[in-house]
Amino acid sequence: MANRSFGLSEELYDYLLDAGLREPVVLQRLRQATEHQELSVMRSAPEQGQLMAMLIKLMGAKRILEVGTYTGYATLWMAEAMSNDGQLITCDVSEEWTSVGRQFWDEAGVADRIILHLRPAMETLDHLLAQDEAGSFDFAFIDADKENYQAYFERCLNLMRSGGLMVIDNVLWGGSVMDHDNHEASTVAIRAFNRALKTDERIEINMLPIADGITLVMKK
Repeated sequence: MANRSFGLSEELYDYLLDAGLREPVVLQRLRQATEHQELSVMRSAPEQGQLMAMLIKLMGAKRILEVGTYTGYATLWMAEAMSNDGQLITCDVSEEWTSVGRQFWDEAGVADRIILHLRPAMETLDHLLAQDEAGSFDFAFIDADKENYQAYFERCLNLMRSGGLMVIDNVLWGGSVMDHDNHEASTVAIRAFNRALKTDERIEINMLPIADGITLVMKK
């Protein structure tokens, strides 16, 4: 996994951030706070957060679903891109990690747009489906345990409206998807998931070499 676009030299990546990133101060501070956390590599890349924010603005997305909050850095990018009446439901199991982000959500004035569910994401997604929420979300972001990506995807796809957009993180998995001697469960799961998306007729896809690899999925 990576919290920056890999394959670029340090100098070129620094230039990318210097010339192309408009990161609000509150997001800068949350990113810095995350660096002191265990597994800080799980944080989304700033260039990825900025891209998702632009997509949300272009769509006028008002209902967003996030699977995997961590410290809420990507959450804050997305929440800031929404209108005041938007709603973002985010799923995680860690009170410790999500508590890092909450103070920054408050500081940014977007905490009222964010609903955090602290339980297994599958439970939250199944609950939303049971509450007749299918087809009601505009945008989704999946960045959680890789072995469950296919299950998260299926549920998020059902919850999204036609024309809705999903962003799926870590699809290049540090390049390990190319190493067929790598049989780690997460790597095997990402490979299988990528293959399944390529032939799924319910969606349009675009895999991009941003951060650790993201796939954009549009529901037909």
